Amino acid sequence: MDNNTLTHLDAKGQARMVDVGAKGITERVAVARARVVMNPATLELILEGKVPKGDVLAVARVAGIMAAKRTGELIPLCHPLNLTSASVEFRDLGGGVLEIEGRIKTKGQTGVEMEALTAVSVAALTIYDMCKAVDRGMMITDVRLIEKSGGRSGTWQREGEEPWDAS
Repeated sequence: MDNNTLTHLDAKGQARMVDVGAKGITERVAVARARVVMNPATLELILEGKVPKGDVLAVARVAGIMAAKRTGELIPLCHPLNLTSASVEFRDLGGGVLEIEGRIKTKGQTGVEMEALTAVSVAALTIYDMCKAVDRGMMITDVRLIEKSGGRSGTWQREGEEPWDAS
């Protein structure tokens, strides 16, 4: 199969879940990121724990992890996976930009890229939900895969971006 083949379509062009039964079980890791751009004063409220709805980052972290675990239910053709690890972290990039990084691991027959992307997306949506009363102009941007490893295709890393320290 070449890289231009759409694996979620059968010979008739109909959607299908890819059969991964013949693939080997390997450790799979994926790291994704997203940004929430907001008024700097909003980010200050978040970091100081002064948002009226509560601890925004704690709730967003749990929401992202829960979302990773449910990706197979949310994205129609994704396999349900047993995750061995899921983490969501945050960094203040300055100027009202909060970056979110999700790191997901499994030992299985298919990768966890969608789980990592879902984790950071839902964490970002949770931040928006908890802060919309003080800043309706927030934007969720730059949702992207940073790195993936494991499986037949090996390791891939986005040029110019390193995953944060995994410890």
